[in-house]
Amino acid sequence: MNSVALIDYGSGNVHSAAGALNEAARRAGLAIDIAITDDPAAIAAAARILLPGVGHYADCAANLRARPGLVAALESAVLTRKIPFLGICVGMQLLADTGLEDGETPGLGWIPGIVDHIAPGPGLRVPHVGWNILALARPHALLAGLGPDPHAYFTHSYAFTPQDPADIAATTDYGAPFTSAVARGNIFGTQFHPEMSQRVGLQLLANFLQWTPE
Repeated sequence: MNSVALIDYGSGNVHSAAGALNEAARRAGLAIDIAITDDPAAIAAAARILLPGVGHYADCAANLRARPGLVAALESAVLTRKIPFLGICVGMQLLADTGLEDGETPGLGWIPGIVDHIAPGPGLRVPHVGWNILALARPHALLAGLGPDPHAYFTHSYAFTPQDPADIAATTDYGAPFTSAVARGNIFGTQFHPEMSQRVGLQLLANFLQWTPE
């Protein structure tokens, strides 16, 4: 059974993510077992890990660290045992060294970089809410089969800028380009919401459920 630990730390729409994972698995003909959890033992037993995130960076970081043993369990699974990991929205932003929303807050530091306020073009409003195009920076297993000019759904005011451009998997233009997906080894993150991105999002989630990082 393909087991997925969907991390519940009070800062993500876990039920929406679970529903999308189940639909992606159904369409791909996969059997999965989803544990909505913050239990280190359940994380240690999982074959894949998904970290959602909505709201303020500082609040999400605080909630993550407030769960006893959660960060250590994630680091053991993702950094040591190289379990496939997907971070969504603020779950992706937490991969950075530092977030600058509501002051300066340390992130997980798994992919060096910072999270700062987006700078849209003239006449564009913040937050950036709605559909936009993904420009794929390089091939990646999670981005396979998305089709030409794939559109995804965004809702955010901040974005992650990796220190190393090689960690950028996709960008999106909102008057100025920002990073919309990151990838490093067994770690992948999306600024957009796959669970709200219809066909494109379900394809990405199906890819995640079948991903074997090199």
